[in-house]
Amino acid sequence: MAGLDDPFSRRIFRRIRATSPDRATDFEAEQHRRAALSLAGGFGMAIHPERTQCLYNWDGTALNGATEAYVILHEIAHFALAPPERRRLIDFGLGPGPDTIDRTAAETAAVLAMLDREEDEAAASLLGIIWEAELGQPALASFLDQNWLEALDRSAASHFTSVLLALRQRRLLIRASRGRADRAEHCRPHQAA
Repeated sequence: MAGLDDPFSRRIFRRIRATSPDRATDFEAEQHRRAALSLAGGFGMAIHPERTQCLYNWDGTALNGATEAYVILHEIAHFALAPPERRRLIDFGLGPGPDTIDRTAAETAAVLAMLDREEDEAAASLLGIIWEAELGQPALASFLDQNWLEALDRSAASHFTSVLLALRQRRLLIRASRGRADRAEHCRPHQAA
């Protein structure tokens, strides 16, 4: 927090920090997954039916909905970031993700250079985490898992701020509670209780 210079970054960070560092389990995890699937539907993303064998989290046409809420929110963030032509590609043309089964096909579908992939990954990571916080899900767990505190003494704060401000500039910080991609606005997270 000490390294964050602007009020907007501090406000978003406080909202993430106010959530649980532990993943939800059982009934709560299922509630989180259903909320994430609802948001995916708000973005117009098709979702594979239950018990469908999915080789990718996103196959270019539909989302694998049989995974954890934080993974679903991350994939929605990739969808929001991707231009229409990349939305039709396996794993959004970014190459295989950690859950990709057919890694060769995902790598073949990749269209972005490695640096562009890393930038998209950072943006999708933070956007998904912000939505987790907005939905009252354990955003801090994702923040820690996805290494946002790496290089804390050197560049973590500036990296967080630059990715956050880029998302804000692109008007991608919609209110997750609206569940609508067509009502973009700057995110105003709820105050921590």
